[in-house]
Amino acid sequence: MTSAVLAQEELTRALSIRDLSDPAHGPHAMQLVVAAVVDKLTEAWRCPASLHRASPIISVQQNYERLCVPAESRARDARYTRYVDANTVLRSSVTAMVPPLLDRLSTDMPADNVLLAPLGLVYRRDAIDRLHVGEPHQMDLWRIRRGAPHLGTADLQRMVGLVADVIAPGAQVRTTPTNHPYTLDGRQIDVLANGQWVEIGECGLAHPELLASAGLSPTTWSGLAMGIGLDRAVMLAKGIDDIRLLRSADPRVAEQMRDLAPYRPVSRLPAVRRDLSLAVAPGADAESLGDRVREHLGDRAVAVENLQVLSETPMERLPPQAVERLGIRPGQVNLLVRLVLRHPTDTLTAEAANVLRDEIYGLLHAGSVHQWASPVSFAA
Repeated sequence: MTSAVLAQEELTRALSIRDLSDPAHGPHAMQLVVAAVVDKLTEAWRCPASLHRASPIISVQQNYERLCVPAESRARDARYTRYVDANTVLRSSVTAMVPPLLDRLSTDMPADNVLLAPLGLVYRRDAIDRLHVGEPHQMDLWRIRRGAPHLGTADLQRMVGLVADVIAPGAQVRTTPTNHPYTLDGRQIDVLANGQWVEIGECGLAHPELLASAGLSPTTWSGLAMGIGLDRAVMLAKGIDDIRLLRSADPRVAEQMRDLAPYRPVSRLPAVRRDLSLAVAPGADAESLGDRVREHLGDRAVAVENLQVLSETPMERLPPQAVERLGIRPGQVNLLVRLVLRHPTDTLTAEAANVLRDEIYGLLHAGSVHQWASPVSFAA
């Protein structure tokens, strides 16, 4: 596991991000999606719901061990998880809140049938594109029930239908097999939107070992588990195709983020595309590069629509002229990266795009020779 930890300024920035799902941070359409989903399930199941929020700084043990994540899992690597120190992280999923909630149920069960709904921001290192962000919102939905018959796959499929009907009414839904260490019969949930399959969450049957570790006997207790990406849920509910709009400060956009009415586009500005040829250390990918760009640019990262790795070539396979042009060193690899710049609401001039391109290029390129697009050099 990579041992890198967050710098203090990175931690401060992460903790200052507004939680759009929390009414205490001001109204947002995301809160309406949360209420609609919870109401739909509690009405169908005739059970109480318990929404939970908690500090995003948690122990490695709670984030991983209690969810049975293997020690060798690459998810634990600091390329994908934000470590505060060797023993604590910024939670990578709200599922980390579930084991402590199950602990409480074993000693203080309010009913034989309950919906647990932990929610809030989660913190990951992710690619930059129109569907991903480094600090997405997530809500887990765990139905925990005592008694026979045990909840099974038919109950799980019904749950998928109920939730999808709220998020994307009338849309085609599919589930495909996936694995979670804390569920059985894990499934990924996708809906068809504008001709494209979009993942909205994952689900499965609560793993008997997870229940048992909380003092809930699997012979008596059973459960359904689902995690929903709330950002994408709002995008589908309102017909938004760019995740950056959810946090837009433009009054024409922000006012529309207070309800679930269909989104009315403010503008369609042209994209600026730049292909970057980079010399980097092996192992760099869209997620790690995207996270570096986000951290470096801060609020200005809103102008970066997409950062995609097109190809990777070891230095040894490059022609001599390419080695000279890049200033690439032994042990490095050459990545061809496509950078798409487009601010969601403001015009980006060609000059401003070139300056931003050069700043990102200077941040990522580790070769000794640079190819600048603007007269302003970022070599310093």
